[in-house]
Amino acid sequence: MRPAQNGDWSLVNIAQLRTFVAVVEHASFSEAARALGLSQPAVTMQVQALEADLGVTLLDRRYRKVEVTEAGRTLLPHARKVMADVESARGELENLSDTVSGRLDIAASTTPGQYVLPRLLGGFLRAFPEVGVTLRVFDTSEVIERVEAGEAHLGMTGAEVPGARVVFEHLGNDDLVMVCPPGHEIATREKVMLADLVDEQFIVRESGSGTRMVAEDVLRRGGVDPAELRVVIELGTNEAVLSAVEGGMGIGIVSTWVAEKAIKLGTVSRVSVPEFPLERPLFLVLPRTTLTRAADALTDYLRREL
Repeated sequence: MRPAQNGDWSLVNIAQLRTFVAVVEHASFSEAARALGLSQPAVTMQVQALEADLGVTLLDRRYRKVEVTEAGRTLLPHARKVMADVESARGELENLSDTVSGRLDIAASTTPGQYVLPRLLGGFLRAFPEVGVTLRVFDTSEVIERVEAGEAHLGMTGAEVPGARVVFEHLGNDDLVMVCPPGHEIATREKVMLADLVDEQFIVRESGSGTRMVAEDVLRRGGVDPAELRVVIELGTNEAVLSAVEGGMGIGIVSTWVAEKAIKLGTVSRVSVPEFPLERPLFLVLPRTTLTRAADALTDYLRREL
């Protein structure tokens, strides 16, 4: 589709731009639909409507791949700016009111999203009953993408990513522990060095996980190349890693929030490595725009509680 003279910008809306940005960032209509909480046909229709309104082709869908056209690359930074400006305006307008209300979309990585925030949000919602919260769990990379794109008001992760177009604020800490099946030989040792682990079978989180980023950094500092580990499986959650360890598949590294009960029950054993338990930070992920009153109230609450 070539640029048309009769493209009607007056028909373009924020939902179309948000959908377009999501498809570009995920390089997939289905993944964008999942991130936005929409059906794939709805995402396709939004993009098609945007292209029709502008009179250009933004995305090349041939060969089952999504590629951004020159027109799409031209529009992308402007679309992101429009979304950021809208969120900033919304925040400033809501700040004119004395009442803390409205909806909060929070994106969090696995441990903060499944353990930390659910335990804290109850107190916040009792203090601010007119606020509604939607909490979604993603890997660290996607949390940052959603905050950058204005799809989440704020986020929480277990790792800081250099170069991200967001603000990271250290809130508190989480401990990572190395665990193995209770009958594993390594569980009987009083002390295990990182170099001793190279020949062991490992269960790891997926690429992009904050747990994995921090654990790999510790291994490197201890002189162990993470690529040398015998990884038998990559899994998407800490619970899945823990279950695989309980099933005898190998050694895993998970948050103490996740492993605490299993260690007490004896379904897994702690590996006595000097570097573990490893303290890792928990970060608040904030946009570079004005926060809404509800988002500002939540950040203040989390600072006090953590």
